[in-house]
Formats: sequence, C-alpha cells, structure tokens
Amino acid sequence: MDGILGVIIAAVMGYLLGSIPFGLLLTKAAGMGDIRAMGSGNIGATNVLRTGNKWLALATLLLDAGKGAVAVLAAREIAPDATLIAAASAFFGHLYPMWLNFRGGKGVAVFLGIALAVNLALGALCCGVWLLTGLLFRYSSMAALAAAAIAPVYAMVMVPPLETAVLFLLLALMIFQRHSSNIRRLLRGEEPRIGQK
Repeated sequence: MDGILGVIIAAVMGYLLGSIPFGLLLTKAAGMGDIRAMGSGNIGATNVLRTGNKWLALATLLLDAGKGAVAVLAAREIAPDATLIAAASAFFGHLYPMWLNFRGGKGVAVFLGIALAVNLALGALCCGVWLLTGLLFRYSSMAALAAAAIAPVYAMVMVPPLETAVLFLLLALMIFQRHSSNIRRLLRGEEPRIGQK
C-alpha cells in the first residue's frame, strides 16, 4: 500500500503499538500496584526491575522491544515506503501514550527493537553496546545513552538510505532529552546502579 493512505496507516498502527504500556500492565497484573508510584515513576523495564522482580522486568523489556520491532515489520509488509514513519510513531507512542495522559517511558527498549527490525546488524550493535556498557558500569542510563549515540553514526555509514540515519539521530536526541536528569546524576555520581531499589 503506497501513498498517503499507507503513511497514515503506518503512523497510526505504529503509535497504537508503541503506546501499549506493558510495564504498567504487567506490574498491575502481578498485584504490585501502579509502577508509576514506585521508584522513578517510569513505566519501563529499569523501573520494573527496582521492584525486585527480575522476570517481570525482563518481560517488560522484551515486550517493549517487541512492539517497536512489530511496528517496523508490519509496516514493511503493509506500506514499505512508510516503514521509518511507523518506527518513529511507535517510539513516540511509547513516550507519549494517550492512555496515560501522554506520560510514558524513556523509549530505550522500543529503540532497540526498532533498530533490530530496521537493520539486524545495526540492532545487534546497539544491543551489544547497551549490554556491554550496562555490565561494565552498572548504570542503565549510561548503557542507554551509549547505544543511542552509536546508532546514527553506524546508520550514516552502513545503512542506506540517509533517512535511516536521520531517524536514529532523532530517536537518539529524544533518548538523551528523556535522560537529562539521569545525565545530571551521573555527572554528580548520584545515579542509582542497575538492580538498586
């Protein structure tokens, strides 16, 4: 499906997929209450991990990454020319879900899922940088920022067309913006480490 209709369908589908708040749904289903009232108040996997439930955090991570990947893969079948639009819409759906008064997560897992679906090598690089940085330094925010920073650079050199690099630059800038308070805490040495409640 091409043209404006394909773009609209890809954008709406991407946003709706991205806006599913898996962290909130899973913690409520597990009887843990509203994740937004715990820890950092974020609906993502890192904050779910602060509850002490590693499996719930892993499920949140995989489902959030999955919705980003599904948005890209579905758009590739329905409206190939609008794949990047679906990716951006899924990311913004996670950041600004209408079901939660447009107050969502920071987008890291969705970003990784999008990267894997757009280009497997790019996604593997981002996941590798994210995982290695997290293991070495034990800061979730630092791992997220490192993965986000490498994506547009690699995309610019290795993943045509140019619009792909522009997309990942936009997503990376949004991730940095959403982590502005984390960056300040990192600079002050006050950022909590992975797994710290």
